[in-house]
Amino acid sequence: MTSKDRRILIFGSLIAGILLVAGAFWLSPGRADPFAVCRKGTVSGDFGGLGGSFELTDQNGQRVSDGQVLAEPALLYFGYTYCPDVCPLDNARNAETVSILDQQGIAVRPVFISVDPGRDTPEVLKGFAQAMHPRMIGLTGTPDEIAKVAKSWRSYYMVNDQDDPENYLVDHTTSTYLIIPAAGTVEIFGRDIPAQEVADRSACFVTVAAEFDRSGKTP
Repeated sequence: MTSKDRRILIFGSLIAGILLVAGAFWLSPGRADPFAVCRKGTVSGDFGGLGGSFELTDQNGQRVSDGQVLAEPALLYFGYTYCPDVCPLDNARNAETVSILDQQGIAVRPVFISVDPGRDTPEVLKGFAQAMHPRMIGLTGTPDEIAKVAKSWRSYYMVNDQDDPENYLVDHTTSTYLIIPAAGTVEIFGRDIPAQEVADRSACFVTVAAEFDRSGKTP
């Protein structure tokens, strides 16, 4: 065997070893997406860094924690009650989604966190939540508390027209986050997705998570 042949053999063995290691790494059970079957298309979700602990005030004026609010599957939306059209439509879609899931025996709670704590008092949130869905939880807090929780979900918002203390608008992210206990944030739904599709996909995530729970594993 010539020196050139030996170099080719060594190089080929090295490449094969790298490919084997890489394949084992990416195909190991720990790397697999347990919810891949629920996702639309082939792109896997990577939402592990989203979310965090919080303590806010609900529509009844009670201080509540993330452990209480997100104790069951939830559809979380950041917005504000003075929003002229986007927030009412998005939350109505989420409420319809929850009603569809209720008919299937799947409990998912709609959660609304206000990014306008200056105007969205518990009393204001109570009227908004009751108009949307009887199980909706509306949350507010201090400006710092809202900024912290929005940042943890990478949810953008910015107050405009601050010279008008009553009629200003707030730019904000319009995504809805599907959160499942133990698994965290598992999907993000855009506002253009109809309620039936959100319900169908949410049902898949909840079902898969339940299977993991019955097996004693964590998704």
